[in-house]
Amino acid sequence: MAIHPTAIVDPAAELDSSVEVGAYTLIGPHVKIGAGTVVGPHCVVEGHTTIGRDNRIFQFNSVGAANQDKKYAGEPTTLVIGDGNTIREFCTLNVGTVQDRGETRIGDDNWIMAYCHVAHDVVIGNECVMANNATLAGHVQVGDHVTIGGLTGVLQRMRIGDHAMVGFQAHVAQDVPPFMTVDGNPLTVRAVNVIGLKRREFSAERIAIVRQMHKLIYRTGHTLDEAQAAIEALRGSEGGVADGDIDCMLRFLATTTRGIVR
Repeated sequence: MAIHPTAIVDPAAELDSSVEVGAYTLIGPHVKIGAGTVVGPHCVVEGHTTIGRDNRIFQFNSVGAANQDKKYAGEPTTLVIGDGNTIREFCTLNVGTVQDRGETRIGDDNWIMAYCHVAHDVVIGNECVMANNATLAGHVQVGDHVTIGGLTGVLQRMRIGDHAMVGFQAHVAQDVPPFMTVDGNPLTVRAVNVIGLKRREFSAERIAIVRQMHKLIYRTGHTLDEAQAAIEALRGSEGGVADGDIDCMLRFLATTTRGIVR
């Protein structure tokens, strides 16, 4: 275990023998850190925080601090970070609250740039990107393969669906459906996130079905119920190659409580 002599690691903390800890970093008693993770200098890792394998946490981060909910009374809520994440400088990642799931969770292989904030009870999926100064308020849910542009603010309890792209300096005050590209204040859907889908090796047939879903929601004048019924009718198109994408969209639309950006 490569722990700098100026670091302070509580004896009760559980660190794999391969963990590296930089100078002047403080690690609290309820922290668990998995193999291959590197915590840079001048970090504070506290609270009931579990960090997985092969993460890179750069200098000057606050990980697992008490959340910023005025109702929080010190309950032993948690922060769970998966494997293979990169967390750049000056990020704040808070534990959850008992008013929700009691846990803030970050999945695997995410890229979180400098000055980002992940508030209490946020859930982030896998392979997401948060650009500099992006802020997620409490209870936000972010799917897999999502990109959130710099200086973007996401309001409490909003959801962002899989494969969505949120542009620079956006104000997210409604749910963002899967596969969409949005930006602006007020937030507007611009198009399908085609570049992102191609990077993830979506076939032309799958992208064509996603484009049809976009058209049914945003270009036909349908109500949301009518759009859902029309999307359901797309099942089996192109040999059913996009049926999983249709399921993804319908699940999201059926569970929105704050309305979708339109």
